[in-house]
Amino acid sequence: MLQHVLAIASGSLVGFTLGLIGGGGSILAVPLLVYVVGVSSPHVAIGTSAIAVAASAAANLAGHARARTVKWGCALVFAVSGMAGAAIGAQVGKMVDGARLLSLFGALMVVVGVLMLRPRKSAGDPDVKLTAETRATLLPWLIGGGVVVGALSGFFGIGGGFLIVPGLIGATAMPLINAIGSSLVSVTAFGATTAASYAWSGLVDWPLAFLFIAGGALGGFAGTRLARHLAGHKHALTRVFSGIVIVVGLYVIARSVTG
Repeated sequence: MLQHVLAIASGSLVGFTLGLIGGGGSILAVPLLVYVVGVSSPHVAIGTSAIAVAASAAANLAGHARARTVKWGCALVFAVSGMAGAAIGAQVGKMVDGARLLSLFGALMVVVGVLMLRPRKSAGDPDVKLTAETRATLLPWLIGGGVVVGALSGFFGIGGGFLIVPGLIGATAMPLINAIGSSLVSVTAFGATTAASYAWSGLVDWPLAFLFIAGGALGGFAGTRLARHLAGHKHALTRVFSGIVIVVGLYVIARSVTG
């Protein structure tokens, strides 16, 4: 019973984070499942989190879509390109020792978090769209970025939002709030692809996944509302995004090294 309560509470935190920064769901979900809920296998934690995060991301996507923060053309190309990469990455990830996988995962989080803190020359182009005029410029970056991020997402068993957000910004120069909303399309697609691979290998705890999903629906609503509020304050959302990624990354490294 306690494990069920912890799973719902952890799912709420994951959903809140997804709504707030468009990623970080699996970043938090995997450590929470291992260190709080008590899942003994990192691979089962990865598979279970992929199911839960894909569902939570889909729910949060609806909120961002209503707020009109999703750049659908760019988001869909990035997501479709990344699904093939996610499938390949998931197969490779299952062959890597669980503790080593968590350690590498944490290191990647810290690097991405630090890079996101670098000052940008502008706030981004809020009018960017994938059109007949822009596709020659945008498509190569969106497709290439999607494949690379998808492969990393599948390898680490994550939705990949903390990689997708900077990936979308780098490919299109869209503002952070639009990258967050748009990233949820890829988080849903990558998570579902990774989850299918792990489920096929029997590496999913389905009861815990459903509890995580229920908790995520509760937390996601609050996270989406806060994201829209912080978007009006210069640099606030970027700092929250980077801070969460760096802190959790350091924690994951410390726990995986100390056992």
